Order: sequence, then structure tokens, then C-alpha cells
Amino acid sequence: MMPHRNFLFVFLFLFASNGMLFPQNNSDAALLNYRTGRDLESRNRMNEAEFFYSQAVRICNDEISRNAATRDSYTVLTWTLQRQQKYEDVITWGERGLRLYADEYRIVETMGEAYFYLNDYDQSLRFMQRYANFVPQGERTSVAYFFIGEIYRFRKQFHHADIAYTTAVQMEPGLALWWYRLGSVREAAGDFSQAVSAYEQAVKLNPNYREASDGLARSRRQAG
Repeated sequence: MMPHRNFLFVFLFLFASNGMLFPQNNSDAALLNYRTGRDLESRNRMNEAEFFYSQAVRICNDEISRNAATRDSYTVLTWTLQRQQKYEDVITWGERGLRLYADEYRIVETMGEAYFYLNDYDQSLRFMQRYANFVPQGERTSVAYFFIGEIYRFRKQFHHADIAYTTAVQMEPGLALWWYRLGSVREAAGDFSQAVSAYEQAVKLNPNYREASDGLARSRRQAG
């Protein structure tokens, strides 16, 4: 007997193949496929997610090939390629999109992430700062500041990292990892009392966060 989720997947596949579920050559359809794939990925159903990601890429590429693409076409395409970890393709298509839509900052942020995962921190920093400067209250601005903090942490520029992480947690205070990172750079800079404050927030959000608990204990000893 076929498992329910596999049956559902085959059902969706057959309908999509015949153009009955997702409209063809439509940025809204590409976005729907992307969001469906992302939802499946969040539930560790990557094989199914990949089908919807591929549909999103196909629709966007078709629009581009017919000169019918909009800024949303390039945006959804780069988002999808990012989820597929095709970072070089993100850069390639992102550059093409920005040549047409220089103010499409959703692409700017996505390229910043792609450069980060390609270990090109100079370019990642440039794109993340560009996004944060032009979209100070954007949907991904807190994420941009977190990546900026990561880059400065790698470079051991702990004061700069502190500023970036602090901005990130002020905008989105519910992520234990971000507070832990803030605590770690404050501890590395010798600012132990402030490190305690950050580590306490991380542990409050996730009492089982061993690294944060250890950092809290160390910083408390150092702070006296």
C-alpha cells in the first residue's frame, strides 16, 4: 500500500505535468512552487521539495527565454537556486536580474548569502551592507546584519561584529543562535559582563543550548 505522502506527491506531479495545478509561464506560479518546496524542505521532505523547486526554476527560465520576465521572475529564480545550494548560479542570474532591475534589493540580499556560502566574504559584506543601507526595515534586514556579524567574527573584528549582531537581535530577538554569537564576540573582546547578558538570553530561549551555557559560565567567572 502506497504511503499517504507518496500518493499525494504522485498526485501533485501528475496534475502539474499536465498544467492543471500550476499555471504555466507565470511568476505567481513560480512563487507558489518555491513556497511549496520551502515548506516541504522545512519538514525534511527534500525529495518532494526538489520537484517544486525545479518547477519554479523551469517557469522562471521560460519567462526569461521569452523576454517575458519581470523582477519577480529573477527574484524567485535566485531564491530557488539558493535553496538548491546552487550558489554560483545565484550569482549569475542575480547579476542578470540586477542589470535590468538595479533596485531589486531582494536579489541583492540573496546574492549576499550566496557569496557568503562561496566563502567570498568581501563580496558578501558588500551586498549585505548594500541591502541593509537601502532597506533598513526590510524583511531580511535582520538576516543581513547577522551575516555581517558572521563575517566580522571570522575576521576577528569583534567590535564590528558586536554592533552587527546587536542590530540583528534588536530586530529579531527570538533566535538563540544569534544571542549566542553576540555573547561569543563580546567574550572574545573581553567584555564579559555584556557577554553574560547575551548568553543569558540565548539560554533563556533554549535552555538546552550547551555552548551558550558554557559561555555563560565562563563569562560569569571572568566578570567576577
